[in-house]
Order: sequence, then C-alpha cells, then structure tokens
Amino acid sequence: QVQLVESGGGLVQAGGSLRLSCAASGRSFTNYAVAWLRQAPGKGRDVIAAINWGDGRWGDGRTYYADSVKGRFTISRDNAKDTIYLQMNSLEPEDTADYYCATTRNALTWTTSAHEYDYWGQGTQVVVSS
Repeated sequence: QVQLVESGGGLVQAGGSLRLSCAASGRSFTNYAVAWLRQAPGKGRDVIAAINWGDGRWGDGRTYYADSVKGRFTISRDNAKDTIYLQMNSLEPEDTADYYCATTRNALTWTTSAHEYDYWGQGTQVVVSS
C-alpha cells in the first residue's frame, strides 16, 4: 500500500521560508509524477507544483508551477530517499493553507487536475503571518 507522509509545515512570518518534505513508502516515487497541492480555508485543492518521473539519468523531470508560486517555490526529488521536497521562499500570508503531496497510480507526467492524483498524504499546515 502506498503511503505518503508530509512534514515541515508550521508558522512563519511573511518573507520567511519553509521546506516541506514528502516521504513515500510502499512504492518508489521515481517512475511517477508527483505534485504538491494546497487548500486554503474555504477554497478548493489546487496543484501548485509538480514534477515528472525520472532520476536524472532518464525521465525528463520537467516541472510545473502555478503562477501564484512561480519564482518563489521549488519542487525537487531525491529518488534515493523516495522523498519529494517543496522549498518555499518569500512566503506571503496568501500562502497560508494545508499542503498535500500526491502521486499517480500510472502516469509519468504531471497534471494540473487534482482529481487525477491517486495517492495522497495527510497534509501539513502552513501559516504565514503578516
């Protein structure tokens, strides 16, 4: 059974940084697309960053960023550790949300449709104070 566990959330002041981690067990991340999504209070769950399959030797490892986080957030993967990271810099109060990592059952490439991700972590909360 695939399990994803996020960590690294917390309270930070505007302008600060956090790094979220998502560790997989039960299956390797290497051959599948992985995404970070977030859900702010009263809003839907949106894909904010995603990365294609690959380990540096093969797979294109292409990334996607939502406009709201482009230039501030960076998604990366450490396949040896089966861990995905989201480095978040220049945080803004609007980034306050529950953050989730998710991966697909079969797909190699990312999608911006949240419902196309099959496995989800439990989420980690990020609160950015002004």
